[in-house]
Amino acid sequence: ALNVIEIPSPNDGASCAVGIGGFVAKYFDHNINLWRYCFCALIGSKILNVTQQWLDVSAHLRHEGDMKESDLYAPIKAHFQALGYEVKGEVGAADVMALRGAEPPVIIELKLAFSLTLFHQAIDRLKLVDDVYIAVLRPEGKAGYKRLKANITLCRRLGIGLLTLRARDLFVELHCAPGPYAPRKSAKKTKRMTKAFDRLDGDPNAGGATRHGLVTGYRQDALKCAAYLAHAGAEKGDIVAKATAVPSATTLMRNNVYGWFEKVETGVYALTPAGAKGLADWGDLAGGTGEIAS
Repeated sequence: ALNVIEIPSPNDGASCAVGIGGFVAKYFDHNINLWRYCFCALIGSKILNVTQQWLDVSAHLRHEGDMKESDLYAPIKAHFQALGYEVKGEVGAADVMALRGAEPPVIIELKLAFSLTLFHQAIDRLKLVDDVYIAVLRPEGKAGYKRLKANITLCRRLGIGLLTLRARDLFVELHCAPGPYAPRKSAKKTKRMTKAFDRLDGDPNAGGATRHGLVTGYRQDALKCAAYLAHAGAEKGDIVAKATAVPSATTLMRNNVYGWFEKVETGVYALTPAGAKGLADWGDLAGGTGEIAS
């Protein structure tokens, strides 16, 4: 029979992690499933790791809250000095100015966070030199990452360099260097937008939106099919396609995204009560489609 031994609770992470060695040594000769103790040690270690992470985050937040704009100067200066620049603060209107040999000067504007004023300052400095950086505290968290990503794109568009300072360890990271911005064009997205433009009948979204919301080419096609079925009754998909000039009519009615159509028999579709309501709500658009048979 196995000896029954009371083991520490996995909730007591510290004792599990620290005491596992003693437990194994003490009970090694017993007929015990040692994996139970290993499991406790693993859980204890995980708890300790999570606790330490929370402590690190809390310390970082406290540190970030205590930081001043002037605290960015020393790490940023060290960053440029490591690149061979001579760096001085508060030169004229610039927060930081750096020179390297006979190269043109570099200007760095310091702020604790992104702001419109910061970008205005950086753009104004472009009247003086070609290479302008902004340096801010690195935003933390998921929302901070999105904000950082968006501002990296903005900096590239403006031809401005971007540096961030990580508050917990004063690590300086270069996200983009100053210079002309040449975004890669997406032929696929351009083609998709052109196709959506050609698919729209008229200009149903004048002013940005209708009282129902934005009108897409897909909805216009669905309205054409619904208007035809409301007039002709249940009909085969290929006939609806020819009558409405919507080549994908059969697929559109089968997919039934808006719940406007129902399958009566193979290849034959009819209008649902929801479809009749949709026609009533969007009748102003359906009435303007010349392809709908009378």
